[in-house]
Amino acid sequence: MKKFFTLFLLFIGLAVYSQSDDNPIVVTPTVEKISDTEYDLIFDLEIADDWHLYSQYNPEDASLPMTISPAEGQTGFTVDGKAKESETETEFSEIWGKDEIFFVEEGKLIQRITVTDPSLTQVTLNLDAQVCKEYCLPFDEDFTFSLTGGVVEQTVAEVDDKSKSLSQTLNLNLKNTVLLKSTTEKSVEEKEGDSLLNIFLLGFVGGLLAFLTPCVFPMVPLTVSFFTKRTEKKGKGVGSALLYGFFIVLIYGLLSLPFHYLDTLDPEILNTISTNVWLNVFFFAVLIFFAGSFFGFYELTLPSSWSNKADSASNVGGIIGTFFMALTLAIVSFSCTGPILGSLLAGSLGSSGGAMQLSAGMIGFGAALALPFALFAMFPGWLNSLPKSGGWLNTVKVILGFLELAFAFKFLSNADLVGHWDLLKREIFIGIWVLIAFLAALYLFGFIGKKYGKISFFRVLLGLLALGFAIYLAPGVMQKPAWNQNKLLSGFAPPQFHSIYQKDNKCPLGLNCFKDFDEGIAYAKSVNKPVLLDFTGWACVNCRKMEENIWSQPDIYSLINDDYVLISLYVDDHERKLPEEEQFDFIKPNGKVKRIRTYGDKWATLQAANFKTASQPFYVLMSPNLEVLNTPQQYSDHSTYYDWLKTGLDRYNDN
Repeated sequence: MKKFFTLFLLFIGLAVYSQSDDNPIVVTPTVEKISDTEYDLIFDLEIADDWHLYSQYNPEDASLPMTISPAEGQTGFTVDGKAKESETETEFSEIWGKDEIFFVEEGKLIQRITVTDPSLTQVTLNLDAQVCKEYCLPFDEDFTFSLTGGVVEQTVAEVDDKSKSLSQTLNLNLKNTVLLKSTTEKSVEEKEGDSLLNIFLLGFVGGLLAFLTPCVFPMVPLTVSFFTKRTEKKGKGVGSALLYGFFIVLIYGLLSLPFHYLDTLDPEILNTISTNVWLNVFFFAVLIFFAGSFFGFYELTLPSSWSNKADSASNVGGIIGTFFMALTLAIVSFSCTGPILGSLLAGSLGSSGGAMQLSAGMIGFGAALALPFALFAMFPGWLNSLPKSGGWLNTVKVILGFLELAFAFKFLSNADLVGHWDLLKREIFIGIWVLIAFLAALYLFGFIGKKYGKISFFRVLLGLLALGFAIYLAPGVMQKPAWNQNKLLSGFAPPQFHSIYQKDNKCPLGLNCFKDFDEGIAYAKSVNKPVLLDFTGWACVNCRKMEENIWSQPDIYSLINDDYVLISLYVDDHERKLPEEEQFDFIKPNGKVKRIRTYGDKWATLQAANFKTASQPFYVLMSPNLEVLNTPQQYSDHSTYYDWLKTGLDRYNDN
């Protein structure tokens, strides 16, 4: 997920507020009538010194671009494309590895609208943006414009006394809040894990695996031979083959374009996949279906008319013919490439990078498929060294089926954790993986499945690796495993407390924790200990990695266990309803109302309202009297996290 800070600022109508680090943008809205149905709604921006506001055109997978859209419930008009922008600046970002576009000091946005309801006298637009200096603050405000030049009629949200009272409990009276503004947007580890290069390489590996399948591999000699014999000049044939490879990359890159439009319509829609129960169940079913195709139970094919038309068009010659040859490859190889692309889609959409990561993965996939064609066209003699097509290609395909099957259960595990179904406990999950690895070993040794001649040494070696992996995992189904499997399984297997065996509590690593903020604070006061506030999630991979790789270290474990009161709040706990008497409507500083109905609603709002962020894991050290003891921490390494805990403890003891 992208890591960013949230601040709700109050702007009403034409009111103008002074700038400060808590309020770095002043917006003055005005209206210019173009025709009876068209209006330009103008935002004049004043930006505080050292701050910058990101443009609508800031690139994907960088700081969040600005969006302008009708406010919730607004009808009777349409927004005509993106707003016109005044002059912006461009600067390369070391964090994101790309040029970013932003406003400094001042700016102007002109949003054209078309009115469809003649009785409409005023409209409200939402301006959602990100403003940064050393740290970043989201700017999410509604602005109302009078189309008649009259006074804007403001509507004030009303909630009952119960909601007002419960809302106050979520606004903490934090002390020493200057430390909160020192939080870095991303840790080094997260930057590396989320980089486009990593997802490109992952897609590239997927493309190499697809190349070694029965749908693609046999086409290499035929295609390369076609290009080298197509013209008398070798250089021209090689050039055509390179163009063919380029078109392969282009076609797979184009497949990701629709998801960029989806991401633009709702920047959060792709990120919700990682925690949405039914979307995770859907991906589980899709990967199981793909695995069945790899096992040979059925074939995934696109309509034959598509490949026939593409093949016919490839005879045209020149650039157009070469493009359709690449399209023919993509279509006829779909039965092997489709499941791999489906897995890449599921993994990318569940990540914080969303559509941009999907594009990087697709391009990497296409590059791996295209590379052999280009290389063999330049060096035709290498074709003689290629192994002949045979049963080994089918072996590769079946092994991919086992991998699809294993990853499918990761999505089912996410749904089980978030939905609190308690069906796929840790030991059951590990047992399923053990079974899959054991079946893969039996297949490689030739005990199950079709046999294609003599079992090769390489196949036996793969079988031994699969068997070794099964043996390594097997102790994980026992109550007390023979060895620690945390590092290998962290982020994949359910947490250790999600167990079929009786545990002392349902807290990470058996630590004593509270899952209610008020209860935890009350206990901290009674024992006079500082608080480690842990904003986490059931489907948060980095949260599990921190718990099982960092918290499990003896020095850190003892610090948390002996010297801190741990409060773990699960912000994605949207399936468990709060008791009826604890449900309420929360009025945000911008006047909007958020309905607090689940535990996830409550803890996510607590995090956003007080710590201006929505990322997990997110750790805060504070005293029982709500004094912040150190800068908040996110995904971290062992030494950094230990020093962070020790510094917070020392500050608490010195007070």
